[in-house]
Amino acid sequence: MRKESYDFLKKMQETPSPSGFEQPVQRIVRKRMKPIADTIETDVHGNVIVGLNPKGTPRVMLAGHCDQIGMMVNYIDDDGFIFFRPIGGIDPSVLPGSRVVVHSKNGPVDGVIGRKPIHVLKPEERGQKIEIRETWIDVGAKSKKEVERVISVGDPVTFRLEMIPLGSDLATSPAFDNKSGTFVVMEALRLCATKKISCALFAVSTVQEEVGLRGAKTSCYGVDPQVGIAVDVTHATDYPDIDKRVNGDIKMGAGPVISRGANVNPPLEALLVKTAKAKRIAHQMEAAPAGTGTDANAIQLTRAGVATALVSIPNRYMHTPVEIVSLSDLEATAKLIAETVARITPRTKFIPQ
Repeated sequence: MRKESYDFLKKMQETPSPSGFEQPVQRIVRKRMKPIADTIETDVHGNVIVGLNPKGTPRVMLAGHCDQIGMMVNYIDDDGFIFFRPIGGIDPSVLPGSRVVVHSKNGPVDGVIGRKPIHVLKPEERGQKIEIRETWIDVGAKSKKEVERVISVGDPVTFRLEMIPLGSDLATSPAFDNKSGTFVVMEALRLCATKKISCALFAVSTVQEEVGLRGAKTSCYGVDPQVGIAVDVTHATDYPDIDKRVNGDIKMGAGPVISRGANVNPPLEALLVKTAKAKRIAHQMEAAPAGTGTDANAIQLTRAGVATALVSIPNRYMHTPVEIVSLSDLEATAKLIAETVARITPRTKFIPQ
C-alpha cells in the first residue's frame, strides 16, 4: 500500500467517530480529498460528499460509513464510577478489561471497563451472560465531583484507538467497521481521478450507519444517484469454530466480496464480476437473500430506487476492539470499484431483464 494511503487509513483508525460524533474523522477525510476532488460538501447531517466530474452522466454514488460502535456516558455514581449506554451493536462479553477513552469537551480521558472479578462472583453468577449494566468505566477518580470536572453525561466513549500491523499484510484496530469502507471509497475516487470517466462520481463518507443507516438515507436523497455502490465489511470465515454452512466461505487476503441477492441490482453485480475477471482482480461471492443491514439497503430504496451493489471487505472479530482486515484486500476493493466506475457510461443499462 502507498505510504500516503496507509497514513490516511491509520489516521482515520486512530481518530474517534462513534455514531453521532463523527466530525473529527470527517475533517481528516476532507483534508485528504481536497487536492483530488472537483467538489467537497458536508451536508447538515454531517456526511462528507466528495465529487469528481459532477456534470457527468449517470450519477454514481460510493458510500462507506465512517461511524464506529461506541458507548455514551449515562450516569456517574457518588464514588466516580461511570455507567454507560451502547452506541450501536456493542457485545457486552468483550467489555470487561477493555481500555477505553472518554471523549469529553475537555479532551480525551483514559479509562478501563471493570466488572466484579470471577473470584467474588457467586457460583450461580459464573458463566452467565454479561449485561452492560453490570459493567462500568473507571477513570481513577475518587468522587462524582472529580469526574464531573472533566466528563459530562452524553460524552461519547470508544475503545482505545490504535492500528497495529499483524504479519506482512494484516492490521488490527477497533472500528475497521467501517472506516476501512470510507478509506476504500475515497481511494477509489482517487484512482478514478487518474482516468477519464463519463459518469459523475460522488464518494460519500456516511454517518450514523450503526444506529440505522441514517447518513446513507439523507446523503443518497441529496446526491440523487442512478447507481450506488456501498462498501462495508463482512465476516471472514477463515478462523476456528465458525460454520461456513451458515456464513459462507470468506477468506482474508482473497479479495473483495461481491454480494448477490435482493439488495443488489443484477446488471451492476454482473458488471463488477466482469470487471474483476477482466482486470484479474481476485474476488469472492457472498449470498445476500434479503436486505443487508448496510448502507446498500438505504441506497437501493431511495426515491424511486437506485441500481445498487454491495462490495465488502473480509473482517475478523467484528465489533470488538481487535478487528482485523487485510491491506491487500483494501487495495483490491478500491481498484475493483474504480475500474467498474470507469466502465459506466450514459449507455450502460441497469434495468433487470
